[in-house]
Amino acid sequence: MSKTITTRFAPSPTGFMHIGNLRTALYSYLLAKSQGGKFILRIEDTDQVRLVEGASDVILNTLKMTGIDYDEGPVVGGEHGPYVQSERLPIYKEYAEKLIASGNAYYCFCTPERLESLKDENGIGGYDGHCRNLSNEEIEKNLTAGVPYVIRQKMPDEGTTSYVDEVYGEVEIDNSELRDQIMIKADGYPTYNFCHVVDDYLMGVTHVVRGNEYLTSTPKYCLLYDAFGWERPTYVHLPLLMGKDDEGKVSKLSKRHGAVSFQDLVNDGYLPEAIVNYIALLGWCPKDSNQEIFSMAELKENFGIGGLSKSPAVFDYEKLKWFNSEYIKALPDDAYEEKALPILNELCEEHIDTKKLAVLLHTRIAYFGEIESFIGFVTSRLPMTSDLYTNKKNKTNPENCKEVLTDCLPILEAVENWNNDTLFAVLKEYAAAKEKKAGAVMWAIRVAVGRQAITPGGATELMEVFGKAESIERIKLAIEELA
Repeated sequence: MSKTITTRFAPSPTGFMHIGNLRTALYSYLLAKSQGGKFILRIEDTDQVRLVEGASDVILNTLKMTGIDYDEGPVVGGEHGPYVQSERLPIYKEYAEKLIASGNAYYCFCTPERLESLKDENGIGGYDGHCRNLSNEEIEKNLTAGVPYVIRQKMPDEGTTSYVDEVYGEVEIDNSELRDQIMIKADGYPTYNFCHVVDDYLMGVTHVVRGNEYLTSTPKYCLLYDAFGWERPTYVHLPLLMGKDDEGKVSKLSKRHGAVSFQDLVNDGYLPEAIVNYIALLGWCPKDSNQEIFSMAELKENFGIGGLSKSPAVFDYEKLKWFNSEYIKALPDDAYEEKALPILNELCEEHIDTKKLAVLLHTRIAYFGEIESFIGFVTSRLPMTSDLYTNKKNKTNPENCKEVLTDCLPILEAVENWNNDTLFAVLKEYAAAKEKKAGAVMWAIRVAVGRQAITPGGATELMEVFGKAESIERIKLAIEELA
């Protein structure tokens, strides 16, 4: 009978959730859920120096916002707790001592000064196995005297160690390249290299999903499984995540490429669902389908290891914008306004109809953070040149536009019911009476009011947004400028 597939996400609480970490969490989650399995969250906080206060809450909140729900972990509990590594220290000590007893690990009493002396002029060096074969008497003497120590894994010094990765195939390393790595540090805390193996085994993890920077480290973990006599898990290493700079050069994704944490993207106005959808396709593609828009339910249904790529994936902000724009367009009006109106109300003066302005922007913005740049023509009267009035299609130029504006000013001043439908009817009636193209009239009014070539919305929609007083003032200003 096959085991229930169990995966885990085990982040360190050292700051915001990087996009690469979120992708690892997502793929790990989807791999389990696509096969009816279990997903575990574990907080790896054994590197006490790098801990950031509140970072664990950021992790929990990020998973909640993205819809990645875990079956076991902090807050929800489970049969394999505790799920925070600093609360599991006695477990690691117990298992490290088991390896000492079996001859697969040993106490190392080397001082920091001695270890420093092993490094070359470039600060590079490795442990030389000095304490590897201490006698029992020497060990007991040092322990009794309270000499500080670490516990090291005893690595084979010949032969090779290999494993099969689900994405990259067989990976092999010469054992002579391995050093006797530390499992328990002098402060009693375990290293990542040791404790994650113990935790994965005790928590029943069957598949380990992580970035391919661990490809060549994994043989060390395999040797730990072998030393304990445990069955190795299935390894799934993910392709590198790259970023593209302004010049089109590609390198490992970092802050120089822009926002690289989930929270930064959310703060910029990207929707969590869009972010998840996009990063799901950074290294994975569905079999026999060109589908790009996926709900979480559809991702669970379609995800599989076979769709993972070995090639690096490039995080493209323009592509993310496209995804996000599609998600914004699909938002119900109330959900969209809940996000857009606070931004517009903060930026615009009271006479601006921000609700009507929000409607004009709904299908035009790619992310909420760009609203401010979209409405510069609303928040101020932009400087402009008369050539904006020239339009070949409508056969307009500054001279005939000045005529239209001058004619329409008193007509518009007389309008009492200031709304789009009324304004459109009034201007259309004027165009017919003067035997002018309605498009030419609307062009003159739109340029005068909007003061830029491209605007979200036509002439009468913009006048409705600006209100009567501001619209009239802008038309007067345009006539003065054209004079």
